[in-house]
Amino acid sequence: MAAWAVDLASISYLGFFARFSRDRTEGPARKAAADRAQDADPAPEAAPASWLARSQALWSRSLEPLRPLDAPRARATARDASWPLSRELTSVRRARRLATAQLSEWDLEDLSDTTELLVSELVTNALRHTRGPLRLNLYARGSHLRCEVEDTDSTGPVRRFVDADAESGRGTELLDLLTETWGSTRTATGKTMWFEIPVPTS
Repeated sequence: MAAWAVDLASISYLGFFARFSRDRTEGPARKAAADRAQDADPAPEAAPASWLARSQALWSRSLEPLRPLDAPRARATARDASWPLSRELTSVRRARRLATAQLSEWDLEDLSDTTELLVSELVTNALRHTRGPLRLNLYARGSHLRCEVEDTDSTGPVRRFVDADAESGRGTELLDLLTETWGSTRTATGKTMWFEIPVPTS
């Protein structure tokens, strides 16, 4: 029993001596590594999710300038108008109403029917295929009227071939038929679907 106890004591002593020696040799190196880590530049913060960043940017645009959501114009210039749209089915009707009222103010009533139809198509597609905030923009520039619908999804439209008796999926066909030019442009907040139609000459 005594020999066994002595052996345990010697093992414990040897273990303590080895650990003490290791701490003596590794201590300076460990301290130097800690000092280097403290002096180094802090790690950069992780970038926010791209969709979240785009949504925040577009929401911030929706608040500038501060006007009621049903205001006929949300920009300072006489031939620009812009409105945020909520993600509700009623936004389609509201977008049509805002567009036609604005065209009436600009004395462009002749474009109301075409603009109303195409605005309804763009806003409906944005509500159906994207998420996040939306924005409707109208610009009257010289001989053209430009309409835009902004969203936070960078994916562009996909042209599909539909049956003759299909009740949906004809958005690109309508744009081809009724506009002079149209397209999709990627932006910092996602994309903008737009079209242009000529302004009738008096």
